[in-house]
Amino acid sequence: MTKQQLMLVDGMALLFRGYYATSYRGNFMKTAEGMPTNGVYQFLRYFLNAIETFQPSHVICCWDMGAKTFRNDIYKDYKANRSAPPEELVPQFDLVKEVVSLFDVPNIGLKNYEADDCIGTLAKQYRTEYDVLILTGDRDILQLVHDSVQVAIMKKGQGNYDIYHKDNFYDKVGLYPHQIIDAKGLMGDSADNYPGVKGIGEKTAIKLLNEYKTIDNLLNHFADLSTSMQKRIKTDIDMLHLSRQLAEIQCDLPLTCDISHAEWTYDRTKVASAFEKLNFHRLIDMI
Repeated sequence: MTKQQLMLVDGMALLFRGYYATSYRGNFMKTAEGMPTNGVYQFLRYFLNAIETFQPSHVICCWDMGAKTFRNDIYKDYKANRSAPPEELVPQFDLVKEVVSLFDVPNIGLKNYEADDCIGTLAKQYRTEYDVLILTGDRDILQLVHDSVQVAIMKKGQGNYDIYHKDNFYDKVGLYPHQIIDAKGLMGDSADNYPGVKGIGEKTAIKLLNEYKTIDNLLNHFADLSTSMQKRIKTDIDMLHLSRQLAEIQCDLPLTCDISHAEWTYDRTKVASAFEKLNFHRLIDMI
């Protein structure tokens, strides 16, 4: 029997992507009250295109719940390289959740955790019963690929996706999903502002993990490494373990979502009426 498909949406990734895709042209769009809506408008274009492309039976949207999480508690510089969100985007954080609710899609988030952690938890909870598809622009989520979990990474241009699943993962990445956390431990992540081991980049991290499989096994064979590699790892051994901890998506949050509330069905008249008020006239044809 074919399983139904649950699509988990990385809401903030789509919203930020949508905002910057339109704002660079100065196209902020506004409601009659003057609220900018460009990020929400483009979010919806991405969201509805993905629904049309992948035809999920159930949809849940996950969100960050503030700029700080437990990762900042263990490493104060985590994501410290990121500037504050643009002034025109801030009021759209609440608006986008309201728009998602119009489709009777659950909005899920948990204070002190990232959307990735919510996605990881829900994917683990439902991957036995459903085929899970994660929609995002964030490659950190690749560690969640599993027998019944695929990741669709959004590419430039609407409707372009790079699909990762258990059968093509190694050919595309050079590692297995469970090795992604260890790779991040070794090479760090400049986007999230943690360094890993200084002097180890992506190619070296992949080479080491292809040979030793895990960081733990690599450390058990420390004497087999070159003198220069031993020195690098020994110098940054604490940051190696910390980076691995920062990279790991938490999949056991105290989080539940009634899956019956996530079924993809909605009142078109209600959505169309709201779109009219938001001046989203062109989107009405997509619903």
